[in-house]
Amino acid sequence: MSVLKITDLSIALPQGADRAFAVQDCSYQIAAGEILCVVGESGSGKSMTANAVMGLLPEGVTVATGTAEFGGKDILTVSDAEQRALRGDRIAMIFQEPMTALNPLMRIGDQIAEVFEAHKRHTPAERRAKALDLIREVQLPDPEKIIRAYPFQLSGGQRQRAMIAMALALEPELLIADEPTTALDVTTQAQILKLILDLRDRRGMAVMFITHDFGVVAEIADRVIVMRYGEIVERGTATEVLEAPQHDYTKRLLAAIPSGLVAASSEVAKAPALEIRNLEKTYRVGGGLFRQPREVRAIDTVSLSIARGEVLGLVGESGSGKSTLGRAVVRLVTPDAGEVIVGGTDMAALTASDLRAARHKVQMVFQDPYASLNPRHRVMRALTDGPIAKGVAKDKARARARELMETVGLGADAVDRFPHEFSGGQRQRIGIARALAMDPELIIADEAVSALDVSIQAQVLDLLRDLRLRFDLSILFITHDLRVAAQLCDRIAVMQKGKLVEIGPVSEVFLNPQHSYTQTLLAAVPGGGWGQAAQ
Repeated sequence: MSVLKITDLSIALPQGADRAFAVQDCSYQIAAGEILCVVGESGSGKSMTANAVMGLLPEGVTVATGTAEFGGKDILTVSDAEQRALRGDRIAMIFQEPMTALNPLMRIGDQIAEVFEAHKRHTPAERRAKALDLIREVQLPDPEKIIRAYPFQLSGGQRQRAMIAMALALEPELLIADEPTTALDVTTQAQILKLILDLRDRRGMAVMFITHDFGVVAEIADRVIVMRYGEIVERGTATEVLEAPQHDYTKRLLAAIPSGLVAASSEVAKAPALEIRNLEKTYRVGGGLFRQPREVRAIDTVSLSIARGEVLGLVGESGSGKSTLGRAVVRLVTPDAGEVIVGGTDMAALTASDLRAARHKVQMVFQDPYASLNPRHRVMRALTDGPIAKGVAKDKARARARELMETVGLGADAVDRFPHEFSGGQRQRIGIARALAMDPELIIADEAVSALDVSIQAQVLDLLRDLRLRFDLSILFITHDLRVAAQLCDRIAVMQKGKLVEIGPVSEVFLNPQHSYTQTLLAAVPGGGWGQAAQ
């Protein structure tokens, strides 16, 4: 029996959009106790369908045709009051970024209790008791402490569990999960997927799971729908879609997924581009007149090196210290002790004026390229400000900018456009071009492809491989995606709680991990399975 039945749904976009419909003529249904994965890249319409069901379409976006039958009613046509009554009660949603979905000024327990209050359920004491039960059900540690905590005091995975607790509060018949694991570490992601499976089995809920990660699909899906440009291009059981895809688009998506194969080890005999010696960084938080501050050792006596032309992958969970290490190399974070040697210069020991002169040696490519580009400046300025400040003549800097835009595959004329005129993948290419404009000896890529769709991710990885060979680039590649690291890196360094727990050639670390933490990380990768690539 169908819990939700969508028939001939079309969702119209505002005038001036690049196409008329976000979703066009879509039909599918979800049964009780079933997990349906809706898969597609950004702009495919997968999230827009869920927003229509929840009555959360953006301003100017409207349902043009079709029905969404739930509980004997077309919920696309019910009144606002009826829609509000449905939300949370019979249909609940988990969003991708819990920090923006949770109220930062309310304790977790109060936010869960507020769900009951909004639907006029239970007394205040009963609401707190049920909130505590839900916190236990989603397996949050120390429930009595969590119920009093604020969102900023929880990790990303804990915040996502709190969101799931809120979604489950009124025992919905349908749970919509919109990319709930995309931003999570591999071990936390595995825990959340297991939790959703357990809850489905215990409660018999229907689950619409929206994702672009086929590894996640392999872990939890009963059936799969693949969307492209608002249309369903393929549907079937998880086994049918993953093992025998029929549509060319599905085949391309699957081909773009980083495999579990790793290349054989190769000797790196070149001089080091980067040497980190006994690096330390401790953060002190809290404290007061009668309280000692809490110390967090973000980098705990770490030493490593990267050879000229080598890609070193730095992996670990959130809070492991990997991003702090990358920022310490660039001196966005000043280390407490240790050396960071780049081209014979100890970056950690430089004064502010000397650092400005030496900073071109190390450049950074950030996770969110839009946030790292000034939206008011054309691309030409983004690519020339640094070289001109370094003393390069303006005409030479401009010529170099056009050359680099060709190099990263966007064309010289693209320098005259603004960042908002590019897609996410194209903006990341601009970020790479900006880093190269400074002629660096080392590039720090901090989660540089984690926010990209799988096919765009593959293109950016191909670009990095090409640039590495062309310019003999050294790259510190920081990521939580072990499959991506296996495709690009020569060696892997694993960090846990500020310490370097394992380092070695990618084939040795991935196929024969020595540390228990590395073994746990590899075992948690969705889809599983590691092997040696054919030579």
